[in-house]
Amino acid sequence: MKMHDVTGTIYEGMTVYKDKPEKQPKLNRVTNGYVTETRLEIDVHTGTHIDAPLHMVVDGDTFESIPMESLVGQCKVLDLTNVEDGISKADLEKFEIQKSDFVLFKTKNSFEDTFNFDFIYLAQDGAEYLSEIGIRGVGIDTLGIERSQEGHPTHKTLFANEIIIIEGLRLKEVEQGDYFMVAAPLKLTGTDASPARVLLFEGLQ
Repeated sequence: MKMHDVTGTIYEGMTVYKDKPEKQPKLNRVTNGYVTETRLEIDVHTGTHIDAPLHMVVDGDTFESIPMESLVGQCKVLDLTNVEDGISKADLEKFEIQKSDFVLFKTKNSFEDTFNFDFIYLAQDGAEYLSEIGIRGVGIDTLGIERSQEGHPTHKTLFANEIIIIEGLRLKEVEQGDYFMVAAPLKLTGTDASPARVLLFEGLQ
């Protein structure tokens, strides 16, 4: 059984959304010479993370509303490295996406280690198409699933259809195909997102 850890590493100076300094994690280490303790200050959208509806929906559900059962199970990695801008309905129609699938998008983003303001994102019609199918969730290999779309239609379309959003995946070494996914977020309550460790396993059903 082979495991792929598709989680971004958290450290001071890491890549953060739009390179905003205020989004950088802070690790403050204190020692008295024999006991060391580190205090971590972190944005809940740091690195690989899962969004909750509250992120883009006024009075939306908070993170504890996302069932863990939906974050563990079969998923499909789709190779979209040929896409140059937004992932559209036409791009997605080439794949056999079915109801209750959890799909992960491998794009050019996975081959970049710095923040690209022109990152590949999920276009509104792509989100609408996935919603019509009735997928369980969608993940993408960048820190945002949409890029400067007025009104945030991609997020809102997915949330309105109870589709889970994972952002910040690292899929460079992962081939297109079927995997067993374990996406384990911090057990937070009342928040709009949570950092997560996401593992893909080959050969598990």
